Amino acid sequence: MPAPSASTDESLNPSTIPASTKLVIGLLLGSTFVVILNETLMGVAIPTLIDSLGITASLAQWLTTAFMLTLAVVIPITGYLLQRFQTRPMFLLAMSLFTLGTVIGAIAPGFEVLLLARVVQAAGTGIIFPLLFTTVFGLVPADRRGRVVGLISTVIAVAPALGPSVSGLILSFADWRWLFITMIPLSVASLVIGAIRVVNVGEPRPGRLDVLSVLLSIPGFGGLVFGLAQLGEAGREAEGDVAEATTAALTALAIGLVALGLFVWRQLVLQRTDAALLDLRTFAQRQFAMSIAIVMVAAMALFGAIILIPLFVQDVMGATALISGLIILPGALLQGLLAPWIGRRYDAVGPRSLVLPGAVLLTVSMWGMAMLTATTPLWLIAAANIGLSLGLALLFTPLLTNGLSALPPQLNSHGSAIVGTVQQVAGAAGIALFISVAAAFGGADPTEASVTEEGVRAAFTVGAIIATFTIPAVLFVRRTPTTTPEPHGDDSPAAAAH
Repeated sequence: MPAPSASTDESLNPSTIPASTKLVIGLLLGSTFVVILNETLMGVAIPTLIDSLGITASLAQWLTTAFMLTLAVVIPITGYLLQRFQTRPMFLLAMSLFTLGTVIGAIAPGFEVLLLARVVQAAGTGIIFPLLFTTVFGLVPADRRGRVVGLISTVIAVAPALGPSVSGLILSFADWRWLFITMIPLSVASLVIGAIRVVNVGEPRPGRLDVLSVLLSIPGFGGLVFGLAQLGEAGREAEGDVAEATTAALTALAIGLVALGLFVWRQLVLQRTDAALLDLRTFAQRQFAMSIAIVMVAAMALFGAIILIPLFVQDVMGATALISGLIILPGALLQGLLAPWIGRRYDAVGPRSLVLPGAVLLTVSMWGMAMLTATTPLWLIAAANIGLSLGLALLFTPLLTNGLSALPPQLNSHGSAIVGTVQQVAGAAGIALFISVAAAFGGADPTEASVTEEGVRAAFTVGAIIATFTIPAVLFVRRTPTTTPEPHGDDSPAAAAH
């Protein structure tokens, strides 16, 4: 269908977001909530799947690892896809893949088909997240982006927090298939509404897909994520399996680093003719590069804390899985509730008054967690997690808005793809770092997959040291100059959404 013109009077008003844009972004937000909620459903279900399918714990873990691997491979390619194709077909492709994977999961007769379902789901998920950011930064006026990114941050914060609770609730009444069955109506609704209401925005930019770049990105990003994930799992293996798991992790990391180096070289060559799969000229923009670096550290802290706090509460303090989930939930909900206000605050005053207290809160909370003991009151652990979540909320929305706003329109899609890729790699790195340090310093019985008080303190100490570097780093963050999007031409923000 023909793309609506971006040169309406409404779109020229920097204080106004056209109704068509609001509709597209609203549908993308709803779809993003569904796919992120689905991503976190599986973790709680691993023990149930081990019993139901008669598989080992290491095999069952592939249902999560394969999902992360697929995201790591798909997201970098979206930088090209979002320039080559328009909003509507990309949305329909993403939600069709996600819906197909969900249906396959609901009827899967065994582990192999279930693993395929997770891969197909992840392929759709990997497109949705960059598509959302690219659309926002291509269509929303610069003076309104903060509040819209605040809404995105709400989805990103609340959906993962609800996932384990929703999964636990479903599994308390039904078998694991219902984790997929309950997602089908939501995904089908998003697909149908999107097919009817999502419109094409701007014009696609012609380009050739560089097959060599794709082939290098698979072992590059996939090797890094797999190696980091395996390194984290090695910390939970029995003594006889640690050496084997560590060797596999280090081998994957080595392959990933070599392939990634070749991938970067290839992109630098292709950039000269604007043919890069993932254009690295984004990092030439200082505010984007600075924001991505700080976001990576913050994401490591987030994912590391999310995985370690429940393990500490259950293994060291002897609390139930439900209690450990409830300790995490308030912080995530607060982060989601505050994100829109933080976005509006960014639009009004810029990033400095937000990111500095955010970095301080993140660091103080991490140092507080480094002093946890088996007798620490549960409410105090919850309070420390709330402080961590508030710090992250003050960092994520301003940094992502400021960093992506620094990019020229033609690099919007590449910047969005880089953000998604960095978050996946940083998440895997955070989990690997925290679990590995906890295992190395814990002195736990190597035959037990548990953490100790000493190990958890050591892990959070390392995390706190890393988080401390965000305080001087945020002092270099400067507000990106506000500009009104050009309403015409292929280099307009509307065109850049592809």
